[in-house]
Amino acid sequence: MIQHLQHKIFKCISECADELGLETYVIGGYVRDLLLKRKEPKDIDIVCVGSGIELAKKVAHKLHGKPKVQVFKNFGTAMVNHKDLEIEFVGARKESYQKDSRKPSVENGSLEDDQNRRDFTINTLALCLNKDRFGELLDPFNGISDLEKGIIRTPLDPDITYSDDPLRMMRAVRFATQLDFTIEQSSIEAIERNAKRLEIISQERIIDELNKIILAEIPSKGFKILFNTKLLHQFFPEFVELHGVEVIKGKKHKDNFYHTLEVLENLSKKHRQPMVEMGCTTTRYCKTRNETI
Repeated sequence: MIQHLQHKIFKCISECADELGLETYVIGGYVRDLLLKRKEPKDIDIVCVGSGIELAKKVAHKLHGKPKVQVFKNFGTAMVNHKDLEIEFVGARKESYQKDSRKPSVENGSLEDDQNRRDFTINTLALCLNKDRFGELLDPFNGISDLEKGIIRTPLDPDITYSDDPLRMMRAVRFATQLDFTIEQSSIEAIERNAKRLEIISQERIIDELNKIILAEIPSKGFKILFNTKLLHQFFPEFVELHGVEVIKGKKHKDNFYHTLEVLENLSKKHRQPMVEMGCTTTRYCKTRNETI
């Protein structure tokens, strides 16, 4: 896996981690996207067993220009922007959640604890940055296998994963749409059971995930999953009401739900940016034409 860590930033982080005696890894989306051979990500998540803030400060001091370190003490994280990279440092942690909030109580933990708290197996992959184990892959939940098979699966019980942080349900649909993956059946069932938990998520966070679904190559795939799992019913009931074939004066009319998705599909081939907002969506709804434009 060493070939995936050729960027100079990883050598710098490796040296700093060893000097501080911190077990350190690059983890999550950066590793996932490299293995999928997608465009090299510009966001890098670094986790260490110890103080991520301390590591961030040491790395920034060694980098050319000594970039500013943004510290988020409440979350125990730090951000360093270097050239075109955005690098987030965090200490390994374990989390516990209250029923009415997706904001967890956090305490220091092991790398295993940190991988357990992540949303999907494909986001638990970690590459060691310490010199004596540089490039070693840790894959406790068979994330590589799920990448190869195109499966979205939670590392722990999906009911716990989705109930703890309901935004993960939207993320599951978004990843399935963007990567053209399949959400495993037990996860689909858990999403439907927990769909109403979406009510504790802010409209802004839902919009952000919805935008990413709309900008995927085949956005209709995501909307169909949202509909079938009852997630769409929680934040866009007006769209759900379009579902079904209308009968007017004995004549059947097209299903406006699927017709709208066809229109969206056609638009997605021509435009790679979302349109203006309407309510909590990023499309414009034309009532007179009964379709999204």
